[in-house]
Amino acid sequence: MPTFITDPWPWYIAGPAIALVMFLLIFFGKTFGVSDNLRTMCTIMGAERYSKFFKLNWKNKIWNLVFTVGAVIGGFISVRFLSNNQEVALNSKTVSRLESMGFEAVGQSYAPSELFSTEVATSFLGILFLLFGGVLVGFGTRYAGGCTSGHAISGISNLQTSSLMAVVGFFLGGLIMVHLIFPSLLPFWNNI
Repeated sequence: MPTFITDPWPWYIAGPAIALVMFLLIFFGKTFGVSDNLRTMCTIMGAERYSKFFKLNWKNKIWNLVFTVGAVIGGFISVRFLSNNQEVALNSKTVSRLESMGFEAVGQSYAPSELFSTEVATSFLGILFLLFGGVLVGFGTRYAGGCTSGHAISGISNLQTSSLMAVVGFFLGGLIMVHLIFPSLLPFWNNI
């Protein structure tokens, strides 16, 4: 498949583009967050009959659904037509550490097949991890009052202290997962 662009957009184009979108959202009184779309979709499907949480005017939230669909379509276009499929540039120490953990072909893709293949996702342990992870993400998103994109992009743009605290928590949780919990879970993955 032909590609039209050989290099990713530099930060000085992508960063101001995100800032422009956030400025427009703030100007029009909107707040961005992907997790809010789940609530909107549940409301559209009639969940308000079972919980007061889903009683909202979902027609005012359609723009966020369209935005998210556009982001998915944009990601697809980016991967299929605007990517040169270059290898991921990793530090040699990172490559050595990942190879010692059992990863093969380190740096050839952003999602290693040892974790993200169809075989892993459809195995019993893979389904169990996905289900448990989904529950944790759902609980965390609801408990934090939003998702990473909502807090990190929209909340911090609105100078919300709670969003800054949430983002710090997200990053700390990610660091703890990658450096402490994940290495102890790898032996289970290698047995799938």
